[in-house]
Amino acid sequence: MKYFKIIICALLLQNVAHSQELESILLAAEDAEALTQAYINPALKGVVYSMNDGWYTTGKTHKLLGFDITIGANLAMVPDGDKEFLFRSSDYNFVSSQIGTQQNVSTVLGDDTDGTIFDVRIPVGDGTFKVAEFEMPGGIGDDFPAKGVPGPIVQLGLGIPFKTDLKLRLVPNLGIDEKVDNFLIGLGLQHDITQYIPAMEETPFSISALVAYGHTKVTYAIDDEDALDDVIVTNGEAEFKLNTLSVQAIGSVDLKIVDFFGSVGFGRGGSKLALNGDYTLRYDLEDEDGNMIGTIQETLTNPLDFKADVNSLRLGVGTRINLSVFKIFASYTLQEYSNLSAGIAISVR
Repeated sequence: MKYFKIIICALLLQNVAHSQELESILLAAEDAEALTQAYINPALKGVVYSMNDGWYTTGKTHKLLGFDITIGANLAMVPDGDKEFLFRSSDYNFVSSQIGTQQNVSTVLGDDTDGTIFDVRIPVGDGTFKVAEFEMPGGIGDDFPAKGVPGPIVQLGLGIPFKTDLKLRLVPNLGIDEKVDNFLIGLGLQHDITQYIPAMEETPFSISALVAYGHTKVTYAIDDEDALDDVIVTNGEAEFKLNTLSVQAIGSVDLKIVDFFGSVGFGRGGSKLALNGDYTLRYDLEDEDGNMIGTIQETLTNPLDFKADVNSLRLGVGTRINLSVFKIFASYTLQEYSNLSAGIAISVR
């Protein structure tokens, strides 16, 4: 599982503790995709929600060539129902748990750090069976702050004509690991609506509309760290891609010291995790009586490809403290994976 954790590290600007190899689940053959999807889906969704927030701290736009530089973080909270999934052996073809026919298994963002051991028994077709066992990794929820999915905010806002702000997010390669390449870019436009309501222009109230798009790509080169295990990796690579889009109406009360803001809108996004390369799997070969009669190998190329799409209405509230050009902000967004945002900005109107 190490490759997946490093990808999440690159996205979330933090170190994760222990490491395990998720590629051993490939031994589950046709069941591997369903098991892995159930395990990692909350993380794929959580990253979408985390990276799709924190675009604004006021409904008021800059004057022409006014600007702000914002540094902060988002934290998408994982619902309890997505911290584990129900495994039923009847839903799978070749996999059974060593504990029982039905049990709750931790997802990657679960609180249970203990792994679950599964047995694999695949008929070959001549009265023999390919057999193996693997350990489904436990959860790493405790490794993340407040057991949520964090995401960075590094953003520049610039006032352009027509009382509109252009917002740019850019996070180049983080250098967390020499095997990791990552890139994050985002673009947003926030347009002032107050200008079309003359009665509001002299009040502290501001209304605007925001549309924002983000794209992230991370790749990680996978080495074969244990030559004696049942999975041999050649030219292994994990690739993570993320696209997000949000459309929001924003309102704020802009006072001298403290501002209050809120929004209503819609957010969507999609994330994809692919496991590329060649993976040679080694099984024991047994007869129908369970006697071992040899071993067998087979190679899979580009074996896994997972997607998670999210769509959610969103309602946000927040506050900002104004200390001259320095702004300290915090906000909360109610959605499927509710999100906390906080940070500091330098703003010149």
